[in-house]
Amino acid sequence: MLNDAQNLASIEIYPWTAIPMLPIVIIVLAFNFFGDGLRDSLGPLSAMSLLQALPAPGSYQRTGVGRYDSAYDVSALANASFAAVGQQLALLMQATGLSDEVLPVTLPVTVDQRLASLWLAIVLPPRAGNCQASGIRSRATYPCRDGWIRLHTNLPHHRAAALGVLGCAADPAAVRRAVLCWSGDALEAEIVAAGGVAAAMRSRADWLSHPQGQAVAAEPLIHWDAARTVTLRPRAAASSAAPLLGLRVLDLTRVLAGPIATRTLAGFGAEVLRIDPPGWDEPGVIPDISLGKTMASLDLRQDADRRRFEELLAQADVLVHGYRPDALDRLGFGRATRDSLAPNRIEVSLSAYGWSGPWAQRRGFDSLVQMSAGISDAGARWAGADKPTPLPVQALDHATGYLMAAAVLSALRQAVVKGVTQTARLSLARTAEQLASLPEQTTAAPLLGQATPADYCSQLEDSSWGPALRLRPALLVGDATQMHWDSPAQACGSAPARWSNT
Repeated sequence: MLNDAQNLASIEIYPWTAIPMLPIVIIVLAFNFFGDGLRDSLGPLSAMSLLQALPAPGSYQRTGVGRYDSAYDVSALANASFAAVGQQLALLMQATGLSDEVLPVTLPVTVDQRLASLWLAIVLPPRAGNCQASGIRSRATYPCRDGWIRLHTNLPHHRAAALGVLGCAADPAAVRRAVLCWSGDALEAEIVAAGGVAAAMRSRADWLSHPQGQAVAAEPLIHWDAARTVTLRPRAAASSAAPLLGLRVLDLTRVLAGPIATRTLAGFGAEVLRIDPPGWDEPGVIPDISLGKTMASLDLRQDADRRRFEELLAQADVLVHGYRPDALDRLGFGRATRDSLAPNRIEVSLSAYGWSGPWAQRRGFDSLVQMSAGISDAGARWAGADKPTPLPVQALDHATGYLMAAAVLSALRQAVVKGVTQTARLSLARTAEQLASLPEQTTAAPLLGQATPADYCSQLEDSSWGPALRLRPALLVGDATQMHWDSPAQACGSAPARWSNT
């Protein structure tokens, strides 16, 4: 999911005014006390502000059945994250004249729970062996002296950092023996200090009492920075079938939340240009998340490529990135530079462990955050297992990705209606807290089961890896607006770094 300051250049990037003041105060206090229930009853009032929370279940329609067998209600998280995209798109369509509804009425949003749950897994299975199987190699949990730890070593420099601390060969048995000599917290700290990525398993209680857990719990689900004035480019070709047509999205993200966000925007017509370092690949992942995107590469160590990147950013409407805090500054593209090059951009970013606290700069991935935040431990207790039991899918990545897309739509609507925008920041760790706060799921609901032929589109997708099937869309806005992609999944670096029609 995450990226580093060096990585783009080398390996990993990773009208309220008419309402009297007193009612506003009353409304704000009521929201603080009563939460989602009041939000349902007030309805349109919540549509007048930027996206702040997951939609309440009663605010959208749901079809389909099936749930993941898990300690947490992963399918409810899937429903709500898809619904967030749908509701924000409906509001944007209303603001841009692509729907006939007038507030407080917006287009209805429908989420197919079965399909939404399946979209949280891999949605492009191989056909006749032409596509690579999904999964990231070299991730494993090991028993340590006082519990469990997860090492994430799929990137060479992460592997080297872990092996250097352990002082052993790159052999699973040797690693296992070496890890047993360490306490989890100590090994985690040493690997992270060496530039690696690891997470000791903590309980929910341990995480909530940890300084970083406390910092994350105090953060909003979506953090919005101060407003700035913007002027959006006209998009005359946009329609109810493709409401984001003509929108340029510059994608500086990696596995997995960020690419899901930009794939979602592409599904509604946006032109997404993803920039990777030369030679970058994510085996088994790219076929799933490059759908509808232009996949280009630039080396920011080269002056010509840096100048090209500046031109692309200046012409972009939206910037989505997964850098750790301050990483873009170290690349020479800090906030002041971005404001100068692209003053009218919408910007959304994410981190692993939040934007405050002692771990704000820490690299991380979905599976590691699950270990840190107590989700894997809670799963083990729920399953009666003697080892970490993560979620059945990378739900933190996927849900955060859809929320990032919804944040882009929310910021776009604010720009249309008010002529201002705000930058949004999200994190996997804060999404984990949102998941943990959901009510327990009922075991009476049927389990999801494997995807069936009826779950897939009838037309084959001619991807860079050969023909393959894609899941049917899980989200419907109004009667006909659904995600669809005009171009298939493509390999990294397969296209020039340029916008169409420029």
